[in-house]
Amino acid sequence: MSSTILLVDDEQDIVETLRYSLEREGYNTLSARSGAAAMSYLGQSHTPDLVLLDWMLPDMSGTEVCRNLRMVERTRRIPVIMVSARSEEIDRVVGFELGADDYVTKPFSVRELLLRIKAILRRRAADTASASEDAHFDRLRVDFEGHQVWIDEQRVALTALEFRLLATLIARRGRVQTRDMLLNDVWGVQVDVTTRTVDTHVQRLRKKLGDAGNYIETLRGVGYRFLVPDGGSSSGE
Repeated sequence: MSSTILLVDDEQDIVETLRYSLEREGYNTLSARSGAAAMSYLGQSHTPDLVLLDWMLPDMSGTEVCRNLRMVERTRRIPVIMVSARSEEIDRVVGFELGADDYVTKPFSVRELLLRIKAILRRRAADTASASEDAHFDRLRVDFEGHQVWIDEQRVALTALEFRLLATLIARRGRVQTRDMLLNDVWGVQVDVTTRTVDTHVQRLRKKLGDAGNYIETLRGVGYRFLVPDGGSSSGE
């Protein structure tokens, strides 16, 4: 079945250009000219497989729409690509912290955007296929399907990007992941993101995990590895 992409943008020319290119690639498309219209689509029984979300909308910001998506169980796992003329690093950081899976600045290459969409949908399909029961690592418990993490009985609030980073490291536990590998598999096709971004997000993730952050081992000059001490790992697999 073809994936459905929701285009949320009040610039009709952009919507028409994207609709033509996406449908030529075999995707189904929906469009919304405002945040309220987007939320209406997202409240229906059949949600889209991905949302292309403009930052500047006439009634509310795209960041508010993204925040609302991540607060609702049935929409929190829908991939979101934020599209914006705002190109400062702080704007990208805000977008990612609110749960966007990717951030594209205007003007953009339609060809590059299509590659990003394909990469995210491919990664989502792989994540869905590999999702299993909860994984337990001593005090750390991870619900892959529900995108939730606990330390003991305390739920840890992670952004969508932080959870994807943790899930990737856990899925490949015991194996070294270079920064370039993590950039490709967690961030996807991102020409404006550097390996320094990986270090920053690993530091934030470790801080949120507390003592369990020590499971993420740094291999200086190489990358990271999820490594649980002997006897500290039990999985629902």
